[in-house]
Amino acid sequence: MADPARARKVADRIKSLVAEYLEFRLKDERLGFVTVTDVRVTGDLQQASVFYTVFGDDASREATAEVLEENRGRIRSAVGKGLGIRLTPSLEFIPDALPEGAAHLEDALRKARERDAELARSASAATYAGEADPYRKPGDEDDREDA
Repeated sequence: MADPARARKVADRIKSLVAEYLEFRLKDERLGFVTVTDVRVTGDLQQASVFYTVFGDDASREATAEVLEENRGRIRSAVGKGLGIRLTPSLEFIPDALPEGAAHLEDALRKARERDAELARSASAATYAGEADPYRKPGDEDDREDA
């Protein structure tokens, strides 16, 4: 089991190496606009999960996933050369659900804004159910004693 700080450093290094390889060395027209968002490494540094997002439609996401799977060995080789550790972790590419999560949050915020606006409209037309000020005042008690 590796030290958690070392695992974090290895994960950060893998993230930068994979991003660099995808940007400068992988020449495939099917590769979309890819962003490596996170890398998680197991405690024994044998497995690395690379999370990525693709800007574009579903077709470009699928094409990018195919390119990453086809070139996984080449990317792992480049990562191994760049890391310089005894064993190179095997790579697993996982599409990150970050854009879908952000879209869900944007939708929830839009609905909340609509409900707030509706509440403000109904509150502006609201009137009191009884008197405007239903509380007793000190002057009111003197009037009741006289009566």
